[in-house]
Amino acid sequence: MQIKLKDGTIKEYGQPMSIYDIAKDISEGLARAACAGEIDGEISDLRTMISKDCRLNIITPDDPKGLKVIRHTASHVMAEAVKRLFPDAKVAIGPAIEDGFYYDFDHAPFSREDLDSIEKEMKKIIKEGHAITRFTLPKDEAIAFMKEKNEPYKIELIEDLPQGAEISFYDQGGFVDLCAGPHLMSVKGIKAYKLISSSMAYWRGDENKAQLQRIYATAFQKKEDLAAYLEHLEDIKKRDHNKLGREMELFTTVDVIGQGLPLFAPKGTKMIMKLQRWMEDLEDNEWGYVRTRTPLMAKSDLYKISGHWDHYKDGMFVLGDEETDKEVFSLRPMTCPFQYYVYKNTQKSYRDLPYRMSETSTVFRAEDSGEMHGLTRVRQFTITEGHLVIRPDQTEAELKGCLELAIYVLTTLGLQDDVTYRLSKWDPANREKYLGDEQYWESSQDALRKVLAEKNIPFVEAEGEAAFYGPKIDIQAKNVYGKEDTMVTVQLDCAIADKFDMYYIDENGEKIRPYIIHRTSMGCYERTLAWLIEKYAGKFPTWLCPEQVRVLPISDKYNAYAETVAAELKKNGMDVTVDGRSEKIGFKIRAARLDKLPYMLVVGQQEEADGTVSVRSRFAGNEGVKPLAEFIAQVSREIRTKEIRKELPEDEKAK
Repeated sequence: MQIKLKDGTIKEYGQPMSIYDIAKDISEGLARAACAGEIDGEISDLRTMISKDCRLNIITPDDPKGLKVIRHTASHVMAEAVKRLFPDAKVAIGPAIEDGFYYDFDHAPFSREDLDSIEKEMKKIIKEGHAITRFTLPKDEAIAFMKEKNEPYKIELIEDLPQGAEISFYDQGGFVDLCAGPHLMSVKGIKAYKLISSSMAYWRGDENKAQLQRIYATAFQKKEDLAAYLEHLEDIKKRDHNKLGREMELFTTVDVIGQGLPLFAPKGTKMIMKLQRWMEDLEDNEWGYVRTRTPLMAKSDLYKISGHWDHYKDGMFVLGDEETDKEVFSLRPMTCPFQYYVYKNTQKSYRDLPYRMSETSTVFRAEDSGEMHGLTRVRQFTITEGHLVIRPDQTEAELKGCLELAIYVLTTLGLQDDVTYRLSKWDPANREKYLGDEQYWESSQDALRKVLAEKNIPFVEAEGEAAFYGPKIDIQAKNVYGKEDTMVTVQLDCAIADKFDMYYIDENGEKIRPYIIHRTSMGCYERTLAWLIEKYAGKFPTWLCPEQVRVLPISDKYNAYAETVAAELKKNGMDVTVDGRSEKIGFKIRAARLDKLPYMLVVGQQEEADGTVSVRSRFAGNEGVKPLAEFIAQVSREIRTKEIRKELPEDEKAK
């Protein structure tokens, strides 16, 4: 047989060979480094026997696929360590994930001390150096094998497999686990690992099933890579909006109010107000929108017309019972059907289109409790929601306009480099979920695809992510933990106007169905604030800061001048406070730094006499003494232009 390697080399063998033996034949070093193989593009265990011509790539730790094998093997080592220390624990599943691996156990919660003990036990197991072997069993024997080991979760997994499926196990010196692989040849291949945390997880992600304990961990080939990753985790903790936002007194949550219902403190409220005023002025004054204000709830009749009652009822807060109540209401999960009636309020001609409606909309979604997280996944949120009623011939131009507005907003916020674009398509295999036929979906998807291509925007396509009425351009971003969410969306809907009998009068006096674009220009204010907290680690651009300037009198004698300075700044639209406490100036400066303020103005005898301020900034440190008018002009310009001023490294800042 002929084996074609990645570099084009051909190896010939007269008998079947395992991937590991082929790697060893190439070089001993390659065999030691090998984690898995890729046969004709399919990842395979090193123990896999090859008996026919193929293309073979030997996977090493330098390849992300190789690192995944190391982590998968490490998860088995961790499971063995848990079983040694806690024999009554039942094992569930333990896959490799993007940044490491986890394993779920039926056991009491694990403490940090428990995790440290498990790490030490893993070290012992790795030192023992057992080879890892693979074997298979028929389904009935596999079930009996796991019953003997009293592992109910493994039994359930096996029972779900089809009869005749190959059921494989891996043995690492006595600890045997159900697994499809691939795995390293020996536990000695685990070089650098760390157990990160433990949390509750539902069996198979179903909140109606058993509560398990999940241990998150990571592993790398080199200790230096592990150290860099752990340093990255420390930075993540500093940026986590759920932690930092509370520390900065931007928002909080209260159990008796409810999960996913955040309370915004004055500082957080100020930031959202700034974003909202900016968006409303931007849309209304520069992008040609009209503003609407619609109810927070409606009768079920409205959602039955739109289709949300059939397609989205489980995600809605329903008020009443259809069987017993004359009228059933629901808190609105979106604004579109309300705005359709604003459009229908007066007859429109082709000259009135596009008719662009926008609303600062508070909406409600009945999210599962397990999905709640800080400000990124909540049950009540406010969104920059808009609907454009357009003629078909206006589709391309208006889609481009929506995309350009979203890009402008992201760029202004400094977030444009942190997003990816996704064309969210329908799933043809699940036709009952969607309105319209195949031609409708293909043509509307092509319209969005064309706009992305003409704007030279790289994008991925995702089947099954469309709304039930039309495809979407979703602008995606990840939080500090790597969880991806949709931040902004542009959706094309060529079907819903018929349900609401929406029309315009064309130049021939005929009634024509319009198309509708559903879009957000910035998305959800709550999620955007979370994103900004994590992006800037709380050090926001000056225009967004809830407190932009703090005046620091060097003693009580200069409090009056400090108040005069603050009053002048307020006249120029700045958010300013005075720290008039009877504290030393060094203490006040440190406090302002901890609050991540853009500017501190130190004032004393000389500043009062000259009408100046001594400027200290987050960006450059000590910026020197300036006339008050000059400082006002400088910062007013920075706020007006929404400049994102860069912060110098600490060693370059003026002291």
